[in-house]
Amino acid sequence: MKKRFGPNIRMAYRYIKRFLDILFSIIFFILFIPLWVVIPLAIAIDSPGRVIFSQKRVGIDSTFFTIYKFRTMKEGTPDIPTDALQDQENLNTRLGSRLRRLSLDEICQLANILKGDMSFVGPRPALYNQDELIGLRKKKGADKVRPGVTGLAQISGRDSLSIPQKVAYDAAYVQNMSFVLDLKIVLVTVKAVLTGKGSN
Repeated sequence: MKKRFGPNIRMAYRYIKRFLDILFSIIFFILFIPLWVVIPLAIAIDSPGRVIFSQKRVGIDSTFFTIYKFRTMKEGTPDIPTDALQDQENLNTRLGSRLRRLSLDEICQLANILKGDMSFVGPRPALYNQDELIGLRKKKGADKVRPGVTGLAQISGRDSLSIPQKVAYDAAYVQNMSFVLDLKIVLVTVKAVLTGKGSN
């Protein structure tokens, strides 16, 4: 019985999840109005260059989309995963380190959620040039949901995980996606941010 109705329940939750994504992204857009003014001004004063950083990422069904963030690194920083950067601290702007620590650079992704590129919870979107991660996710079916601002791999080790380990968590999320699991991931993420462990 579980095998028969399980996929149907997960499919139904995808529609509920999309509704919740739209609802809460609108709510947070409104709540964060002061930040939409203060953060861009602070970035412009702190470091020359763009205020909004855009980057090509891989989304649902391995299709490409453009992700948005407040810029936290100096202009000209190589377009590679942050954990692969040499001397990352010197590449961060003075304000950038604080924004990343509090995950405030991520709030621009509310636009991605509203557009349907992303969800609040799901596998973190891979960069366009992370071929191993993209390939393994596709092989394991972990690209069948919208990528998220946070996800199961992020609360389970994040950059300390190997790529196969990340994909295993991503695939487990897709197979077990539910409101309860999403709520757990969000609560653990909020706790990590509030305790200063939320930068990525």
